[in-house]
Order: sequence, then C-alpha cells, then structure tokens
Amino acid sequence: MKDPMELSSCAVGVRKPRSKSSQICSPNHDHHLPAGQPPMYGSVGPVRQRKQQDPSVQTEFSNLSREERRRRRRATLKYRTAHATRERIRVEAFNVAFSELRKLLPTLPPDKKLSKIEILKLAICYISYLNHVLDA
Repeated sequence: MKDPMELSSCAVGVRKPRSKSSQICSPNHDHHLPAGQPPMYGSVGPVRQRKQQDPSVQTEFSNLSREERRRRRRATLKYRTAHATRERIRVEAFNVAFSELRKLLPTLPPDKKLSKIEILKLAICYISYLNHVLDA
C-alpha cells in the first residue's frame, strides 16, 4: 500500500504538510528582510504596502458601501480575466482528477464514455465491492 501522506497529497484540494522552511520564522531569523528593516514577529512573509490612490478616486469611492466597491472592482476587465483564468485552471484540475479516477474503474467496454455522476457512482460501488472481497 502507498504511504498515507502520498495518497493525501494527490487528492484535489488537499495540501501537503508544511515544510519547516514555510513555517513562521523565529525572531532571530531575519534573513528574508531587507537590510536595515526591523523584523516583524509572527509574520510569514514580507508585508505588502497598500498602493497610494489618486485623491479624486478616494473621494469617489469613499461614499460607496463595501458591497458597491466590491461590485465595481469585480466589474473591471483585469479582475474578470484573472477570475476566468483561475476558474479555467480549477475546472481543468477537476477534469483531470475525474479522468484519473475513470482509468481505475472497470467497465465494459473499457473505453465507454461516462458522465461525472456515473464515474462517482461506479467508484462507490467498486470500492464497496473491493471491501467485500477483502472481508471474505
């Protein structure tokens, strides 16, 4: 049987455990800070500074509600393009996971096209069958 950590890391949406290098630094580890900058204890990485906006833009958006500001930001071409790219990557990963699962399931004929729900239902039945075989 495979190592349990190897199995969990191959699943979609499951993250591998953190390595020691990605954990929060201790106070005496200031190697990632620019020269002369005091360490910020408890920080995981560099602190990003907020961009200074044009004062006319600040007054234009200052009287808007949080929901309205969010809606306007999401309406920009840059945001929509980035969101569409993220969604495309997510869907591709999802489809790859289904095709990998499909390869493991026995069907007749072997190249029969199955929908995602059929793949899931067949996987459930196949797992219960394998459990039954192991118990016998």
